[in-house]
Amino acid sequence: MDKAKIKKNYLKKIKEIKTHNNLYHAKSQPVISDSEYDKLKNDIIKLEKKYDYLDSKDSPSKKVGFKPSKSFQKYKHKIQMLSLSNAFDRNDLINFEKKIYNYLNKKIDLEFSVEPKIDGVSASLTYRNKKLILGVSRGDGQIGEVITDNLKTIKDIPLKIDDNNFPDEIEIRGEVFIKKKDFLKISENFANPRNAASGSLRQKDQNETKKIPLNFVAYAFGYIKNNIYKYQSDFLKDLKKWGFKVNKHNKTISNIDKLIQFHQNFESKRFDLDYDLDGLVYKINDLNLQFRLGFTSNAPRWAIAHKFSADNANTKIINIDIQVGRTGALTPVAKVSPINIGGVVVSNATLHNEDEIKRKDIRVGDIVKIERAGDVIPHVIKVDKSKRSKNSKIFVFPDRCPSCGSNTIKEFNKTTKKYDAVRRCTNSGFGCERIAIEKIKHFISKEALNIDGLGKKVVEKFWELNLIKKPQDIYYLNFNKIENLEGWGKISAQNLKSSIEKSKFTTLQRFIYSLGIRHIGIENAKLISDHVKNLENFIEIIKNKHFDKFLNIDGIGDTQINSLKTFFLDEINLKILIELKNILNIESQSFVKNGILKNKTFMFTGKLNGISRAEAKSMIEKNSGTTLSNVSKNLDYLVVGEKPTKKKIDQAKFLDVKIISLEELKKLLN
Repeated sequence: MDKAKIKKNYLKKIKEIKTHNNLYHAKSQPVISDSEYDKLKNDIIKLEKKYDYLDSKDSPSKKVGFKPSKSFQKYKHKIQMLSLSNAFDRNDLINFEKKIYNYLNKKIDLEFSVEPKIDGVSASLTYRNKKLILGVSRGDGQIGEVITDNLKTIKDIPLKIDDNNFPDEIEIRGEVFIKKKDFLKISENFANPRNAASGSLRQKDQNETKKIPLNFVAYAFGYIKNNIYKYQSDFLKDLKKWGFKVNKHNKTISNIDKLIQFHQNFESKRFDLDYDLDGLVYKINDLNLQFRLGFTSNAPRWAIAHKFSADNANTKIINIDIQVGRTGALTPVAKVSPINIGGVVVSNATLHNEDEIKRKDIRVGDIVKIERAGDVIPHVIKVDKSKRSKNSKIFVFPDRCPSCGSNTIKEFNKTTKKYDAVRRCTNSGFGCERIAIEKIKHFISKEALNIDGLGKKVVEKFWELNLIKKPQDIYYLNFNKIENLEGWGKISAQNLKSSIEKSKFTTLQRFIYSLGIRHIGIENAKLISDHVKNLENFIEIIKNKHFDKFLNIDGIGDTQINSLKTFFLDEINLKILIELKNILNIESQSFVKNGILKNKTFMFTGKLNGISRAEAKSMIEKNSGTTLSNVSKNLDYLVVGEKPTKKKIDQAKFLDVKIISLEELKKLLN
């Protein structure tokens, strides 16, 4: 598939989900169903997994929930409160299980705590000395909104606990929701039950919240002082004993086949329940295993949401648009006759790439089946060729960029020995209008410079008015001119100015990510920033073209390094980098100050016994150490497992690098 198309499709999806997040969380006015939203989210995540050059600060793979409102007091969760990865079929569950085995570096019998995934709003309750002292929304997973008074109005939430065995301090997590029968009484004021729950919890007046029949079901703990629990199922039993509502359908299941069977049975009767749900949640029951597995950037490794089946409908393709993304990828999007799927009106569907169009023989005028499922945006699953017009023509994918007219190519992948599915514009990044605009949109995105008020539509408008043509132009905007534009005023212009000024203070990781370098997503940006430590070191490597220094970074390979070379050999990109350096205040990468392994570097060779490379690496980083991918004079320890590489050991000996076992590494941590 053409990269430009893929990118374009991806960014369009990101734009959609950002819009829907704002409508739901900030305005409590959702316009799509939960299943449609899930489908959109999943589509984005699948695209990112399939194409490693796709990246966005607004991606659901990097974001959890929503940015807390300025109207509420903020609170940083002691333990991050992340959303879950999704599974839609048996293969997804098998892959989930495999990832657990790989991380633990061994296959073990797993037991899962299973519970219905109620479609509501997540909240946490902090109890100290048996009294409820704090109630917080999930927010963005790191920082939530303090909504204590509103949560106290919910009858299911105990204000005091009368049990001597109750922990001295504990954060109990659960879901706020509205029953179907209760929602019917207030449906004139809200789009759906979840919307009602969300809007009610964000009322400034708790008396308004009190009018809404909210419910709360508890399902986990975050922070707990002196944890005594070994299993999730045991904790659920105590929750019930303490007076909390827990789901009566909770149970423990021991293998994938039984999970699937339970899921099938439950899906068939879900509409008989008095609350909305969109799947089941599977958690590793062993809490020690949960702790070992930990988290990725946006989800726990030990849990997954198994979503229910997708909705689909037939409609007609009106046209096929080719969108150009930040990296030049051309992405095809089908414009379809608006159709209601699962309560949401769909007018666009992704066609993924050029190869997919050919494989399914998709043409303008075709009657097609559109599907929406989980986190994936609508996509074409089948063409009804029996209804195809005799005059229909095979869709010819453009060999020139629809934005700048440059040639488009499919790059040859040296690893796979095949040409990429994505077709890509050959123009320099800022030589193509659409690429340039998308690069600026990426620069201002949430995980990059995070400039509120400068959304994608505003970027488009400012481009048309010649106000912004490069990222650095953002910092020289004429706000007197802006406040006189249609739809603007003095206050909105000042708010934008304030947001731009705030963005001048950022981290090295965010800055590297903001540049929009292909294959350098937020995680790779972190790896690079951890390695170079400050912007000056990064620029020195770039200016001197010492890109091979990045080879010392564990997780950065030839693909990323070639991408960095290509990007900075473009003089325009190098100039932008230098100009932004003089504008921004970029904080050096921070590290744990008191870690046992501070300033120590490690490398692994051979198979580690009872632990995966990923877990071992995590152990080192949690204690302020650094992992390298090559033996060099900068290496302090070579950790040797079973069947190590002899060459690496010989190199370590030659350079006087200390060679240790996994057991010796563990001793260093104690």
